[in-house]
Amino acid sequence: MNTNRIRTSIVAALATVLALSALVGCSSDTEQPATSADGLRITEQWVKAAPSGMTAAFGELTNDTGQEIRVVSASSPAAGYMELHEVVPSDTGAMTMRQKEGGLVVPANGTLTLQPGGDHLMLLDLPAAITPGQDVTFELTLADGSTTSFTAQARDFPGAEENYVPGHGGDAPAAPTTPQSGA
Repeated sequence: MNTNRIRTSIVAALATVLALSALVGCSSDTEQPATSADGLRITEQWVKAAPSGMTAAFGELTNDTGQEIRVVSASSPAAGYMELHEVVPSDTGAMTMRQKEGGLVVPANGTLTLQPGGDHLMLLDLPAAITPGQDVTFELTLADGSTTSFTAQARDFPGAEENYVPGHGGDAPAAPTTPQSGA
């Protein structure tokens, strides 16, 4: 009788160990990707003050996950609409802003810097002036459908003198941007 009780206890213990091992294996981060927005941080964020027209937002996007995160759109109540932009040399060598095909990619366990003269969040068709010191809210939508929000403070910044390439999204003019309206 004592032997049967020992066998039963051993079998129960082994079953418990196997069940726990299976649960630990199922919860591995490599098998189940985290929601992208949970792993994305925005720091050093700011937006360029502008009286009207268009402006841009900048900052450092950090991905704390083992998978790339793709930002596919942005929105803000301070803009009629927004686009994700890059700055590239044109055929003539002048720096040109255009909508970034495929969105902004933040590498796995890496960062993407949004900066004047580089990748940035473009605010178009401003319904009101964005003034220095003003807090502007943003929402980023990621490729997996998740979203994350942040606030950026407006600053004076003379800006770069890029051109906007029409036909790459939006109805912005192709003329050079002014110090108060470009990226």
